[in-house]
Amino acid sequence: MTVAAAPARFTGRTALLTAAGSGIGAATARRLAAEGASVLVTDVDAKAAQRVTEEIRAGGGRAEDRPLDVTSPDQWATAVAEAESWTGRLDVLHLNAGRNLPGAAHELDDAAWHDQLRLCLDSVFYGVRAAVPLLRTARGAVVITSSVHAAIGFKGFPAYAAAKGGIDALVRQLAAEYGGRIRFNSVLPGAVVTALWAETPPEYKAQTIARTPVGRLGTPEDIAAAVAFLASEDASFVTGQNLLVDGGRSISSQE
Repeated sequence: MTVAAAPARFTGRTALLTAAGSGIGAATARRLAAEGASVLVTDVDAKAAQRVTEEIRAGGGRAEDRPLDVTSPDQWATAVAEAESWTGRLDVLHLNAGRNLPGAAHELDDAAWHDQLRLCLDSVFYGVRAAVPLLRTARGAVVITSSVHAAIGFKGFPAYAAAKGGIDALVRQLAAEYGGRIRFNSVLPGAVVTALWAETPPEYKAQTIARTPVGRLGTPEDIAAAVAFLASEDASFVTGQNLLVDGGRSISSQE
C-alpha cells in the first residue's frame, strides 16, 4: 500500500526497525521512508528485509537492510553500529518482533514459555540497551509493538500476554529513566490483517469483526500511522504511553 501525501516529518532522520520484512514492520518502514526517513530494515528473514528495502528504493526512498536476530545482544550491537556508520545517527527505533504461540498455562512447557518471553520482551531490552547512546544524542524516540493482549484477557495466551504486559510496564519505566532525552511509547494493535490471518477460519474473522466497534479488522498501515505519530515531533509531549490501536475491541462489551 502506498502512503499518499505524507508529511516530511522524518527528513534527515534515521530509523531502525525490527521484524520489518512483512506486516506491521514493513508497513512502518514504508511509512517512515515516505516521510523522509533513512530506514534500516531488519528482520531474521534477510530476503524479506531485502524485498522491503528494494520496494522503498523503487519508490524514491532511502533504505538499507540487514538480517537481525533480535534475541542476540551481539547482533544488536552490530545493527546499531551499522546505523551509525550509514548516517551517523539514530533517531527512531521501532521494536516490532514477536510471536504468539497459543497454549493455556498448564499446557506450556518451559521452552515455549521462555521462547515467547525471549522474543517479545528480552529483545526489547537488548535493543534499547544497544541503541540508548545514539538515541540520547539525537533526542530520539522508541516505539514498541505491544498488543491488545496486554490490556484484556484472551483464553490460551498466557506467555504472550505476560510478555506484552511486560513491554507496557517497561515503557513507563524507560520513559521515567530517560526523561527528556528519549521518548518511549508502545502501540497495542488489535486484530490486524497480516499473513497469520490468511490462515484464520472465516467464522473466526466474522466473530472478531462483530466484537470490534469500528466493524472491521485493522491493517498494518493503521498501526504504521500510529507508530509514525508517536515517533514524530507531533508527539513531542507524549512519553510513557501505551496506545491502543484496536478499533475499540478493548472497550467493547460484545461477546
